[in-house]
Amino acid sequence: MSAPTVAMVLAAGLGTRMRPLTNDRPKALIEVGGRPLIDHVLDRLADAGVQRAVVNLHAFADRLEAHLAGRTRPEITLSDERALLLETGGGLKQARPLLGDDPIYVSNIDSVWIETGAPALPSLAAAWDPEAMDCRLLVTPTEEAMGFDGPGDFFLEPDGRLRMRGDAPRAPFAYIGVKITKPQIVDAEPAGAFSLTPIWRRLAASDRLFGTVLEGQWMHVGDPGARDDAEARLAQSAP
Repeated sequence: MSAPTVAMVLAAGLGTRMRPLTNDRPKALIEVGGRPLIDHVLDRLADAGVQRAVVNLHAFADRLEAHLAGRTRPEITLSDERALLLETGGGLKQARPLLGDDPIYVSNIDSVWIETGAPALPSLAAAWDPEAMDCRLLVTPTEEAMGFDGPGDFFLEPDGRLRMRGDAPRAPFAYIGVKITKPQIVDAEPAGAFSLTPIWRRLAASDRLFGTVLEGQWMHVGDPGARDDAEARLAQSAP
């Protein structure tokens, strides 16, 4: 299939771990390497062929909306969560009328990466098979992640299927916040705030959750120290 041309960008979080940098702005507008986090994401999506991105808003929504008004690529559509923060699943559910029914990219705004091999988003799209899967996540080896101190999220089977970490103390792969998914995965869920993680568990149990490994260096920009580390790593890799 052709690569998705629509994306959902999850930019409504409060950014509490990023304080004091988020005392006067949304996390999406924290700069790394001279660009706001959301522009890193939107530029990647545009370069991968995305024509329209739906961006959800909550914290400092007016400021983020004003920033996005200055972008021309991709086209921006807003999903307003000023009244209630809906989490990852609820945000996708509210935005469903804006997303259509074809597979879409979904991305967090706190992931920055350097590519050392095949481009990440085209690789994700090339491996997408709507007959075999409902969601395909971009993952990275847990031990190679920057700014990530968790025990990992998934085990990766040889055919690309993902298994949840479950009760295991560690898992070798971490989700980096980018995926291709059928937007219909939230259709049966009630409106309101909810996470996508329980849906992933169901998809993994039915062999419908897959992963693609990033060829490069992922930086999770979750707090001020991680932001500084990511900025240093980007400077190191600059030509």
